[in-house]
Amino acid sequence: MRRRSAAPTSPLPQRQGVDPVHLRLPVTGGPWGTVREYLGERLPAVAAERVDGLLRAGEVVGEDGRSVGPADPFRPGAHLWFYRELPAEVPVPFELAVLHRDEHLVVVDKPHFLATTPRGRHVVETALSRLRHTLDLPALSPAHRLDRLTAGLAMFVVRPQDRGAYQSLFRDRLVRKEYRAVAAYDPAVELPRTVRSHIVKERGVIAAQELDAPPNSESRIGLLERRGGLGHYVLRPSTGRTHQLRLHMSGLGLPILGDPVYPVVLPEPAPDDFRRPLQLLSAAMEFTDPLTGRPCRFESRRTLAAWSDPESW
Repeated sequence: MRRRSAAPTSPLPQRQGVDPVHLRLPVTGGPWGTVREYLGERLPAVAAERVDGLLRAGEVVGEDGRSVGPADPFRPGAHLWFYRELPAEVPVPFELAVLHRDEHLVVVDKPHFLATTPRGRHVVETALSRLRHTLDLPALSPAHRLDRLTAGLAMFVVRPQDRGAYQSLFRDRLVRKEYRAVAAYDPAVELPRTVRSHIVKERGVIAAQELDAPPNSESRIGLLERRGGLGHYVLRPSTGRTHQLRLHMSGLGLPILGDPVYPVVLPEPAPDDFRRPLQLLSAAMEFTDPLTGRPCRFESRRTLAAWSDPESW
């Protein structure tokens, strides 16, 4: 198979750490006489109307950085760029602390409620956009994913050519991860134990499901400390399925405090409601750096409020 050629460098810079939209016209050509005709036919109506307005305003550019107008001829294989209309976002009022930065990696201590990467209505208020903008690293990319509601360690790759090496660490289960959680204490639940299940997460559905099928997820769960009716737990996942730890804790009858999805999906809070964060923390990561061969260990400096300051919780 012929390898797909890389897209040319965008003539438009990032805005607030967000890349411009990139479109490539079909290389096989078609019945369209102008760029506007193609976009009007192939894009959804709302998107086509917006892009049409950008064309008239001269805000769509080609590879040479020059504006492309509505009457410009359709050119097979041409590349176009324009800025997306960013959604209105409530600022996440918590610090994104950088724990480590070198020529290959950036490791941060992410707060609750801050998404790792742009998705849906979270675009600028994400760890990736913030870091690209504040550190002046436009090519920064995530090495793995961390849920928006989960706090703690997240790792980003500085250079595109290094991304595969670091992503493979997570794919091949070469990163030893440790999480902390606060949930109810139940003496009937014997710990430590290993939980295995088959997890499926459908796109567009909030909650993942556990099915009666061969396991594709595994978590080691232990109790660090007990205080009254609460427990402080250590969670060591061997796999990285979406919502894995939240599902496994809920399945034991120990749903993590502040979880709006498990065991029951609750009404979505207001965008500016930061009062009850999920009590789950990515506390430590350990691995051998694939490029330098050095052993690495990073630890979060954050704590879980339900345990460290239960009165505020």
